[in-house]
Amino acid sequence: MTGAVYDRGYRPYEGGRGGRSASRGALFRGTVRRALGIRRTWRQKVAPFVLLGIAVVPAIVNVGVKYLTRDTPASDIDFITYREYVGVSNALLVFVALTAPDIMCPDRRQRVLPLIFARPLTGVDYVIAKVGAMFSILFAFSFIPQVILFLGQMLVSDDGALRYLRDNAEVIWQVPAAVAVLSLLYAAIGVAIASLTARRIIAGATTVGLFLVTSIVSAILVGDEEVAFNDGSLAGLLNLAALPLHLRDVIFLGNVDPEGPLGGVANGGVLAAAVFVVVVGVCVATLVYRYNEVER
Repeated sequence: MTGAVYDRGYRPYEGGRGGRSASRGALFRGTVRRALGIRRTWRQKVAPFVLLGIAVVPAIVNVGVKYLTRDTPASDIDFITYREYVGVSNALLVFVALTAPDIMCPDRRQRVLPLIFARPLTGVDYVIAKVGAMFSILFAFSFIPQVILFLGQMLVSDDGALRYLRDNAEVIWQVPAAVAVLSLLYAAIGVAIASLTARRIIAGATTVGLFLVTSIVSAILVGDEEVAFNDGSLAGLLNLAALPLHLRDVIFLGNVDPEGPLGGVANGGVLAAAVFVVVVGVCVATLVYRYNEVER
């Protein structure tokens, strides 16, 4: 019997050494790649980019109609406004329900968390990287359609691109602010729920169920639309899906929608902001507790 001896040798690592920030950045990038299906099979890429396509469709349709009706009286008709476009599609919620469990549950199920925390990472770093990755993707998926809508309408405007830009300059800060509020809420809730189980299907169903149940309960408590929308109802704050939309209205209109469920509620915008802070705070606290516990 003959054999071979391979002298591969071991050499010390001579490259640059990163600390917590480098580890946090690597975890952030890896999470984004996993969520978008990058370096994974084509099946993993279908859901995120199909959902992005769905979110972009209203912008393309609106710009196309504007182009076809330019220099006519119908050119003043807007099928969708920048305010209405924020949260107009349920595609983001579906994306969160599919993706948040995929970036959180495998780490727990495959028992790799001790390996992750063997590096210079803390539980807070892990939470920042995961929530930050989900927030960044949701922000991009919400912001890109708005950019397409803005640039498209600017280019086909009857008054010229510069005039349109000047007349709609406030949108440049309103859209990012409203999109950030929506993305932060969805990211915090989705990631927090996914951290509580190792089963992706349970986490996804719970996320959708939470938004669905709160919207149904809120609608029942608000009651008759005519009465509720005249007087307003605090029960409107229970609807998690509508919560970022109340803040969207504050950003665009300066107050909550007068025709919405909080229209007649005193300081409705302040109350909506307070509930938003509480919900996000509870989600972040849950995540920090969960992963500080693993770290120890």
